[in-house]
Amino acid sequence: MSDDDKALLHRGDARSSPYPMSRLAPAFQAPELAEEIARAESMLSARTSAKLRVIADQIKALQAEAHKVLDEARDEQALTHAECAFKRIPGKVYHLYRKANGSAYFSMLSPADWNGRPPDAFAGSYRLEADYSWTPAERLSDTDDTGQLVQQLLHIGGLAGDGDRET
Repeated sequence: MSDDDKALLHRGDARSSPYPMSRLAPAFQAPELAEEIARAESMLSARTSAKLRVIADQIKALQAEAHKVLDEARDEQALTHAECAFKRIPGKVYHLYRKANGSAYFSMLSPADWNGRPPDAFAGSYRLEADYSWTPAERLSDTDDTGQLVQQLLHIGGLAGDGDRET
């Protein structure tokens, strides 16, 4: 063995050697190591892809929600800009009509008040809310269970107030 070859030999403890120091040590074959690395890379790729799919689905859901919010805002803006010859009072229901030229206006009179023959095409009834948003008449009977859902979540998280706890 030449002096150059001796310099390449591991001089530390056998267990820290990068190669087997004894004939009894397990042999490491390059193809086995390559297969193990390939499996690890494959699993990493699958996990990363799955996480990215979840994020992509969340982005799509948020985009859909943003479109919904913008559509609702456009609808409410159109209602807010409809002609009105009286002072709008939150909590009151107003009836929207469309003239032949396409312009819209609010009336306090429903189609029934016109004996079923309103002067223009009836477009719907809406209640003006305290925040000046509009609720279609067909949704007025819908119950808002948001408060109840919040209380359930607080209860599940152990944050419900003493008066809200079930016994």
